[in-house]
Amino acid sequence: MSEGNVKPPTNPVVAEAHEVDTFHPPQKMFLKHPSKPHLSGLDEYQQLYKESITQPKKFWAKQARELLTWQRDFQTVHSGSLQNGDNAWFLEGQLNASYNCVDRHAIKHPNKAAIIYEADDAADGRTLTYSELLREVCKTAHVLKQMGVKKGDTVAIYLPMIPEALIAFLACARIGAVHSVVFAGFSSDSLRDRVIDAQSKVVITTDEGKRGGKLIGTKKIVDDALKQCPDVTHCLVYKRTGAEVPWTKGRDWWWHEEVEKWPAYIAPEPMNSEDPLFLLYTSGSTGKPKGVMHSTGGYLVGAACTGKYVFDIHDSDKFFCGGDVGWITGHTYVVYAPLLLGVATVVFEGTPAYPDFSRYWEVIAKHEVTQFYVAPTALRLLKRAGDKYVKHEMKHLRVLGSVGEPIAAEVWKWYFEIVGKEEAHVVDTYWQTETGSHVITPLAGVTPTKPGSASLPFFGIEPAIIDPVSGEEIHGNDVEGVLAFKQPWPSMARTVWGAHKRYMDTYLNVYKGYYFTGDGAGRDHEGYYWIRGRVDDVVNVSGHRLSTAEIEAALIEYHAVAEAAVVGISDELTGQAVNAFVAIKDGNEINDQLRKDLILQVRKSIGPFAAPKAIFVVPDLPKTRSGKIMRRILRKILAGEEDQLGDTSTLSDPSVVDKIIEVVHQSKKK
Repeated sequence: MSEGNVKPPTNPVVAEAHEVDTFHPPQKMFLKHPSKPHLSGLDEYQQLYKESITQPKKFWAKQARELLTWQRDFQTVHSGSLQNGDNAWFLEGQLNASYNCVDRHAIKHPNKAAIIYEADDAADGRTLTYSELLREVCKTAHVLKQMGVKKGDTVAIYLPMIPEALIAFLACARIGAVHSVVFAGFSSDSLRDRVIDAQSKVVITTDEGKRGGKLIGTKKIVDDALKQCPDVTHCLVYKRTGAEVPWTKGRDWWWHEEVEKWPAYIAPEPMNSEDPLFLLYTSGSTGKPKGVMHSTGGYLVGAACTGKYVFDIHDSDKFFCGGDVGWITGHTYVVYAPLLLGVATVVFEGTPAYPDFSRYWEVIAKHEVTQFYVAPTALRLLKRAGDKYVKHEMKHLRVLGSVGEPIAAEVWKWYFEIVGKEEAHVVDTYWQTETGSHVITPLAGVTPTKPGSASLPFFGIEPAIIDPVSGEEIHGNDVEGVLAFKQPWPSMARTVWGAHKRYMDTYLNVYKGYYFTGDGAGRDHEGYYWIRGRVDDVVNVSGHRLSTAEIEAALIEYHAVAEAAVVGISDELTGQAVNAFVAIKDGNEINDQLRKDLILQVRKSIGPFAAPKAIFVVPDLPKTRSGKIMRRILRKILAGEEDQLGDTSTLSDPSVVDKIIEVVHQSKKK
């Protein structure tokens, strides 16, 4: 922990929590319910929660056997500890993720919708039933096998939001390969780094992607990345637009041609519960992306259990998560949770603003969606666009979910009143790539909610608020500190790929015996949790976690930059925005072109979503005598809190601070 180890700012909300409105699950939600919520109410939640904490083995064994189909039953529910970082769940158990997501439903309901594909242009959409999905997954699994993919190998997936992305996930899992999905908005450099780190030999992509009416050259990006990935032997390309794309004979293969060669069934590979299911790279505060590894059994239990209770999913439901499969939200709540529970999942290729701001509501009305799950950044955009776009009959909608960052109370109220017509329960879910599934969240139809609070812990999650200065747990209510968990849970990440020490140091060694989230939090007088945001050098842009170190490294690659410091500032639309301070090497001209070049540099190195919103060229950065950059000072200056900088006399050159203040003031005048 660096200077992040400061107390999170005291948020007035906890002080005012006594005055915050509490919303009970709306009565009208029960009237449109296909039966009734899985739990009878808050009392049953509290009873089950107590069991999950005091008798976790009994609780999780029951959930695992009820929610999943095991080819071989487990004997040992859990072994290991947070202290030692060797947690393992459902040992001796064997199962296959693809069987659990597809086969068992295809046998029971072959003609039930599995994937509702809502294409960028609505006319291009289609629906796949569970039996069609099974055939596609099996054919694709054959193709991967023929390309030399073996159990335990990693496969890189660089695909837009199309059904083939889900098919690729499940084809990997079927043969015991580990999928490593890279968000199709990442640059070729980011893709290259992830392919090399995971040692993937096969990459799956499309000729192009379509999003918001624009074309994205996915194959071209992959080709650029593969110039520096000599170990990649095969690239499987799905034809999405039919555009002319560069082709490397012997390495590149068309998806539609290859799947035609294989039969429509291949037996699922029995996997041990602790075998890896996937890697997902996430920004770490050191700048080198870390491949978070999730295991098969524990992750699937977490996905199915949260899907069932948090969203109150029932058999006839149609689930729409607006997250991308390239992030953890898409993994758990576009792919695994809905398919494990045998319901239809909407795969949405477009953007909320194309062709206009009513697109989400149109999709919900057209497909009779029952649960909708999206990031506050999209809701802020749509709220700003105006209520006139929310004119569709969304009469089946029972649950509205929020994910990726805390949701502001006024956006929460807009979501509840305007989108949900006060007939749907809003669930503001808190979790991370590393937790695998929800950890602090309301349960739909059960938990009374307070706008802006993630409410109460999910089953098996025992939160602790820790004093960042003393490292001691703070007991009782009405407290602030950093958020940690003091019991392991099934869907927690097991390691960082090839870097277990980094896993231990990031999550488990910060406060020994606890899992450290990296977020500040408050617990109010009723035990409700309020998430404050990161206490380390990570920014959250539109619900995507970006490492400041990673963006700084991209800026420093530019020939004229001597040093760079990146901080997040609050932004009305994206939650946080990236602001960069750069010191330029002597002899380089400072002008608008330089700023444009630096933004392009970040876009190329990481991806467009990481581009700084503002770049300040400064003579030097505020550093301690040991050379550490004090980003906290930069944050305060941007927030206009120059009077709260504290003692700057300890800096190696205190006069730098006034010069930076001057630069920021000048640019604001422009």
